[in-house]
Amino acid sequence: MTAVILRPPFYNRAPNLWYPVVKKSVLKYSNVYLAAVLSSILLAMTAVPAHANDALKMTITASKVVTNKRGERVYIPVSTAKVGSLIQYKATYSNTLNTSIQNTTVTLPIPANTEFTGEAYPPSAQASLDYYNYRDLPLMRMVDGKLVEVPLSEYKSLRWDIKYIPPKKSVDVAFNTIVH
Repeated sequence: MTAVILRPPFYNRAPNLWYPVVKKSVLKYSNVYLAAVLSSILLAMTAVPAHANDALKMTITASKVVTNKRGERVYIPVSTAKVGSLIQYKATYSNTLNTSIQNTTVTLPIPANTEFTGEAYPPSAQASLDYYNYRDLPLMRMVDGKLVEVPLSEYKSLRWDIKYIPPKKSVDVAFNTIVH
């Protein structure tokens, strides 16, 4: 980016002449000041690698979870799924900055027509029944004076507190659902 200055601000234009508003002895210092200010502005414009809203890039994938012949879980990317299918939603959060990102929270809704299975990675996930209030898993509530687990079918969203994402690196969070 190039800055163009048509005339210095310390000059006024008379009908056919230019005359300084300040003394010539001050002008040599004001040119230095002007150069310093312009240099600072240009440096500030080029030193910022990304805006805050560009710092964390998210991509999400949906994969069908199947077990192979050796008993290992295999994840097959899908865009549709049949009722009863086990689907993993995996979000990758990439730090686009040259500095680390610390103490951030990411939230993912549990898609409609699916039910959370209770499997979340990392297991430090918290869940919500209303998208606002989050608690550690499993969610509990009082029923007839007894503390009972909330059915997984009532969970609406999950969130994770991520303590540290190194520069130009990414972290994954994931949860499994069953399609209804």
